[in-house]
Amino acid sequence: MKDSGSLNTILGKGSSIDGNFDIQGSVRIDGAVKGDVKCTDLLTIGVAGSIKGSVWVKDIILAGTISGNIVASEKVELQNKSIVEGDIIAKSLVIEAGAIFHGLCNMKNGCPPKTEVSSINKKND
Repeated sequence: MKDSGSLNTILGKGSSIDGNFDIQGSVRIDGAVKGDVKCTDLLTIGVAGSIKGSVWVKDIILAGTISGNIVASEKVELQNKSIVEGDIIAKSLVIEAGAIFHGLCNMKNGCPPKTEVSSINKKND
């Protein structure tokens, strides 16, 4: 069994992916992704990192930019220079002073059924 939280994928600064990104385990993104990102564990996005698409994760630590919705089964942490333009669904949300969040947040029941996630995605298209 794989250790939870072990980093097994890195997208370095200056690198880019155009398409969906599906990771088993944890990932760090310091480059750019245009497409949806699915990560079964921790997604860390550095200051230079950006995603234009929806994100499904267990936990996320964001220092960069996301233009899309975030669905986390556990925790979302927005660090002081991060930017989110989209809705957030999570059990726990931490927003540091200086972070920018433009969207709606649902924390009542944590991660919703897929039908609710689909309706959020359609609303922002």
